[in-house]
Amino acid sequence: MKFLELVKKRQSIRKYSSQPVPRELIDKCLEAAQFAPSACNAQPWSFIIVDDEKGKNALTDKAFSGIYSINSFAKNASVIIVVIAEQSTYAAKLGGYFRGTQFNLIDIGIACEHLILQAAEQEIGTCWLGWFNEKEVKKVLGLSNKKKVYLLISMGYPEAEFVREKKRKSLNEIRKYY
Repeated sequence: MKFLELVKKRQSIRKYSSQPVPRELIDKCLEAAQFAPSACNAQPWSFIIVDDEKGKNALTDKAFSGIYSINSFAKNASVIIVVIAEQSTYAAKLGGYFRGTQFNLIDIGIACEHLILQAAEQEIGTCWLGWFNEKEVKKVLGLSNKKKVYLLISMGYPEAEFVREKKRKSLNEIRKYY
């Protein structure tokens, strides 16, 4: 599959089948994330993979309750990937300070997109989730309050195989040559 075809095929999945995702395929997605570029090669990310049914249920029940229930569809995913911000390098933090840019967030986004595109190539569906109860996620996983959980990624095989039409701005709306 050509890259642009893969990008156009990738979509947020909200209905998953009950088929489990083999750990070898999850690891292949993590390997893609591992090779993402980052400011000063800081690699300021780590991932907790929750694929055990009992652990996944405990996590998703807490993460997607109350005001976060809009994302409760993720309870049906085979896997939840917890994306944690790790310490960046001094050089990346210093450069970010002077530029007014949080390079670690850009780096995490690139790594997660690598992961998600690798999943799409393997016919595995994903969905980025930024709306969840972080405090409860940390509690379930026993994480320190000093850790920052930026994203959860639901992962599993899609219930149905079809690609929705993408509504995007035209190139003329997003591009300017100078």
